[in-house]
Amino acid sequence: MTAVPAPTSLDSTIAVRLWLVPAGGRDTPQEAPSVLDADERRRALAFHRACDRSRYIGAHTLLRRILGAHLGVAPREVLLTRERCPMCGGPHGRPAVANGAVHFSLAYSGELCLVAVASTPVGVDMERIPSPEQATRLGSALHPREASELLALPAQNRPLAFARAWVRKEAYLKGLGTGLTRGLSVDDVGTGPVPAQCSPDWLIADVALGRSRVAAIAIRRR
Repeated sequence: MTAVPAPTSLDSTIAVRLWLVPAGGRDTPQEAPSVLDADERRRALAFHRACDRSRYIGAHTLLRRILGAHLGVAPREVLLTRERCPMCGGPHGRPAVANGAVHFSLAYSGELCLVAVASTPVGVDMERIPSPEQATRLGSALHPREASELLALPAQNRPLAFARAWVRKEAYLKGLGTGLTRGLSVDDVGTGPVPAQCSPDWLIADVALGRSRVAAIAIRRR
C-alpha cells in the first residue's frame, strides 16, 4: 500500500489522502473475504473471471482497512451504503460510509487500485493511456470543446490529452454520484495540462502516477 501525494492545487482546508494499492493476486490480504459484508460478497461472486473476483475482493478489503483506520473500528465493522442518485433518486448513487463520517472513492486500472479518503465528497479515476486510434474514436463523445481540442492536436499527442479528460470527467461524475448516466458531453474538464473547472462547487486536479497511467481527483469544496 503506497501513499500518493495529494495534488498541491487542492484546497488546504479539505483533508484528503490518496493510496495506490495492489488489487488481488498474491497481495490480497489474508483476512479477505471475511471482512466484506453480504453485498460485497454477492458482487464478488458475480464476476465470471477469477482474476476480476480476486481484484474486487483485494481492493475492497484494503479499502475497509483504510476506512477502519480512519474511523477507529475493525475493517469488518465499517458500514457501507449507497447514497441516492442525484438524477433519479434511486438507491444507486455514490458509495458512502453509512454515518457520513468520512467520504471515499476508488478506481481500478489493471492490477492497481487508487483509493481516496476525504472530509468532503470525492471521486477518483485512473486509466492507462489509450492508443491513438482509441483516443480519436472515443474523443467525439466528450464535451464539444474537448473534442475540438483533441482534433486540433497531432495524432500522436491525442492519447494523453484524451486520457486526461477522461479521468477528470470520471472522477467528477463519481464524486457527483451520477456516474456515466450524466453523459460525457455535459461537462468541460479540459484536455490540456491544467484541468478546466466545470463547477464552482467542485475542484478537479490531476494526480501524478508515472508515465503509463493518468489519474484525477474531484473533491467538493466546503
